[in-house]
Amino acid sequence: MMKIAICGGGNLGHVVAGVLSSKDGVSVSLLTTRPEKWGDTINVSDPDGKIYSGKIEKISDKASDVIPGMDYVILCLPGFAIADTLSSIVPYLSPETVVGSIVSSTGFFFEALEKVPSCNPLFGFQRVPYISRITEYGKAASLLGYKVSLNIAVENADVQQKEEIRKTVEKLFLTPVSLLHNHYEASLTNSNPLLHPARLYTMWKDWDGTPYTEESYFYRDWTDEASDVLIKMDEEFHEMLTKLPVDKIEIPGLLDYYGCNSVHSLTEKIKSIEAFKNIKSPMRQEANGGFIPDFSSRYFTEDFPFGMRFIVECARKTNSAIPVIDQIYTWGSSKLTR
Repeated sequence: MMKIAICGGGNLGHVVAGVLSSKDGVSVSLLTTRPEKWGDTINVSDPDGKIYSGKIEKISDKASDVIPGMDYVILCLPGFAIADTLSSIVPYLSPETVVGSIVSSTGFFFEALEKVPSCNPLFGFQRVPYISRITEYGKAASLLGYKVSLNIAVENADVQQKEEIRKTVEKLFLTPVSLLHNHYEASLTNSNPLLHPARLYTMWKDWDGTPYTEESYFYRDWTDEASDVLIKMDEEFHEMLTKLPVDKIEIPGLLDYYGCNSVHSLTEKIKSIEAFKNIKSPMRQEANGGFIPDFSSRYFTEDFPFGMRFIVECARKTNSAIPVIDQIYTWGSSKLTR
């Protein structure tokens, strides 16, 4: 029996717990801040109607109840929770327990390499394996989309251990998995930490405080202006990567990744992604019925201080010029003080 602890009860935590607990020979426990809200069974449905259903063995908000004796500990957490959670679980890790993170671009490796003992292998996904949404907290969730393939970085492990972890992750997540060369290739990404800020900046850099009459769609209403800013940030990002031990093949440019050749074609591609079409922009409704930007949403609290931040810090260390990224990072960070 493989024993796995999931840390985090958000969208990804629900789906990962449901998928993994549905497997024969796998025991899943959960570390969450709201254990009282969870049932002992989680059901996850995918777009084809497949249901993953499994029993959660232990559910607690105390690491001491969940972590001892685990083979794998997998973080499904926002960036702000990673450091504190790692600190809480370290005293209860067994030697050689593998510690991983579904999200690597919000500082997981930077924190884990400092906090986790070197005897414990680390792994992190370059991109999240599933698009996930809670449908009933603690009981049910939807897996909205799979990835064709996945990349992971593994640290604190020799060649043989890395391959064993790769095979295990591939089996657990039902998707072909490849190994990256090092954690930079998973930690630094041109996905959400650039994608979201580009759109947010072009939507609201000139906002004068007047409420909007309706909520916009984040991806369906994507603009050429957002694509232009995103491409410029991506160019700066890739110039910085040339100064780090990163294989450029592992982090393709956005135009290559999306199969586009221009600003407008990138816009049309992003607008057409079926799984993203109904995602609204981060806004909140005022008492008068209007809508204003929600600067407390994770689009701001996650992607600026726990996404772009690490790109900016690496740029400083490598003396890389990032004027567009700097401009948008400064703008977004200023909104976090409101």
